[in-house]
Amino acid sequence: MSAVIQMSDEIVSVNPATGEEVGRVSITSPDEVCEAVQRGRDAFSKWKLTSFDDRKRLVMRARDVVLAAMDDIAHLISAESGKPFGEAIAMEVAPVLDLMQWVAKNAEKMLGPKRVGIGLYSLLGRSSKIVYHPLGVVGIIPAWNYPFSIPLGETVMALMAGNTVVIKPSELTPFVGLKIGEIFEKAGFPRDVVKIVTGRGETGAALVDAAPDKIMFTGSVATGKRILAAAAPNMTSVVLELGGKDPMIVFEDANLELAASAAVWGAFCNAGQSCSSVERLYAQESIAKELTRKIVEKTRELKQGAGDDEDVSIGAMSSARQLKIVEDHVNDFRDRGAIIEIGGRRNENLDGLFYEPTVISGATNDMRAMQEETFGPTLPIATFKTEEEAIALANDSEFGLTASVWTRNYEKGKRVAEQIQAGSVCVNEVLYTHGIGQTPWGGFKNSGRGRTHGREGLMELVQPQHIHVNRIALLPNAWWMPYSSNAVKTFRGFASKFASGSLIKTSALLPQLWKRITELRKK
Repeated sequence: MSAVIQMSDEIVSVNPATGEEVGRVSITSPDEVCEAVQRGRDAFSKWKLTSFDDRKRLVMRARDVVLAAMDDIAHLISAESGKPFGEAIAMEVAPVLDLMQWVAKNAEKMLGPKRVGIGLYSLLGRSSKIVYHPLGVVGIIPAWNYPFSIPLGETVMALMAGNTVVIKPSELTPFVGLKIGEIFEKAGFPRDVVKIVTGRGETGAALVDAAPDKIMFTGSVATGKRILAAAAPNMTSVVLELGGKDPMIVFEDANLELAASAAVWGAFCNAGQSCSSVERLYAQESIAKELTRKIVEKTRELKQGAGDDEDVSIGAMSSARQLKIVEDHVNDFRDRGAIIEIGGRRNENLDGLFYEPTVISGATNDMRAMQEETFGPTLPIATFKTEEEAIALANDSEFGLTASVWTRNYEKGKRVAEQIQAGSVCVNEVLYTHGIGQTPWGGFKNSGRGRTHGREGLMELVQPQHIHVNRIALLPNAWWMPYSSNAVKTFRGFASKFASGSLIKTSALLPQLWKRITELRKK
């Protein structure tokens, strides 16, 4: 069973937990995608002129729409993605509601004109400032694992920056994408400020080819590279969030009870289908056996089933393709001599795309499944002896999205965190920082390029313009033409005195500077 049935002119969305049809959506043709981008560009000419207060009012109204329909939205997310209903609220609805209010209230301050200190040039009557302009049309191509929070959050940030948006939701979760469009429509946003186009990979490719002014993509490394290549001819700027193989380091002085609970949640929430899931756990040798025992005990308590049941902790996987990858990786661990402590197979008691939460001990970094992204409910555990070895093991990956360090020694925790090659590193926390909209999100290495969320993410959605003013435009500049031996002497003074940044040294240049200006005035 697949979570989506592909037909020639429509997509049939299927609940991966039950196999029941959610609904059918038509596929947007390439010409229609181009038209959507053009309509977004036409709408941009007016939207960019709206005040921050007007944008804030509309975003907060959209937030109210989400709040009023929270349970219905969460049930839809659960139906299309397979995740538990409660998890849909906790990890999709609640975080994006927080982001919406934060960016609505703070975008104007973050994007307001910024005066730039220009050192000694200011003594010459000059001043500089940066003003921020919206880009135009932002194309958003999100992943299926967080089909609501990722595109909605990125859309709100783009709108508050003054852009218009075209969203191409995943073919696995098209109705969640359409719901986002409905939210902005109900909130009273102007026509064509937010457009939704539906389809498979060809529709996403058409969106890139339509040359929006920015592409925000979340997905695999392979697809990210294709998007980057397709965007290059039009020089379209791209932000890529491409997944991870995120390490969790547990030192012997950590609170093992807390670390075990964190590991279970960090590895198994959303059935492990989070780019920031714990996919590699490194335990110090002295506590590895005890930590593993605690993790297995906690895993055994988890209920797996259809997402609508409120006591279900682990739902279905989103696609048969992804479940097959998990099976392949677990078999690789078995074949390489690792031990399956619990799980390790499809859940035979359930009909849908369910894979049991799986804890694996005896893993090592030379195993293929410790290098490739699994994106499923597995938790492989390896061991280390020293702090230096733990850092080396954590960094031994092509990915670098998130990581976590567990210790009661906070100075050690921060020291280790700063040496891990990842975009976000937590000390005694795991996974959830994507939900903190105020902080930047993105990775090192093959985990992506650019940032979403936070001020850094907002800066991805604008183009800075430098405005420079000469308030005493009465005299010629000493560096103007025509040049002369006197000019060269002045230039040497600029290099040795003015460029030092020292007011005292620069004062010694003033007689020569005046001599040069007088020379130019005579010309």
